[in-house]
Amino acid sequence: MRIVRTAIPDVLVIEPKVHGDPRGFFYESFNRRDFREQTSIDLEFVQDNHSRSAQGVLRGLHYQARHPQGKLVRVVRGTVFDVAVDLRRSSPTFGKWEATELSESNHRQMWVPPGFAHGFLVLSESADFLYKTTDYYDPADECCIAWNDPTLGIDWPLHLLPGAPRLSAKDAAAGAFLGAQLYE
Repeated sequence: MRIVRTAIPDVLVIEPKVHGDPRGFFYESFNRRDFREQTSIDLEFVQDNHSRSAQGVLRGLHYQARHPQGKLVRVVRGTVFDVAVDLRRSSPTFGKWEATELSESNHRQMWVPPGFAHGFLVLSESADFLYKTTDYYDPADECCIAWNDPTLGIDWPLHLLPGAPRLSAKDAAAGAFLGAQLYE
């Protein structure tokens, strides 16, 4: 695996070594020992999630305030624009965001550390999105920041879609970054 450092040093893009031939391919989607050796981060995942979304679905920006989750995210079918936003007040990259395209063809993954909000936009006809978390989902603790918050200024590739992004009721009602619960 190759670790790609981003402009936000704690957010990592992981490019696994893919072994392929005319029959198909194989790769390790996660190896705790190799990840720890290359990043000095020792992860213990407690939950795996799988979501399927249609083109134009935008999920996020989600996080948990009292039980922050680290997320290792990837796409096994389709293509998404994946975003992480630093919500740690003490961080030099507070309020900054990082994004990358994750797809079934590039096999990339993104490590979204605890203390970050996360969201994604489906660019393909549909996408299967898989992610491992370092803490359990707690619906009572879930928070959401508006995907189009002007303070954050995320440059979503909306020009690639046939229409406006499709949001859940929760995401459509999300609050502003300036009023959000944040981390120290």
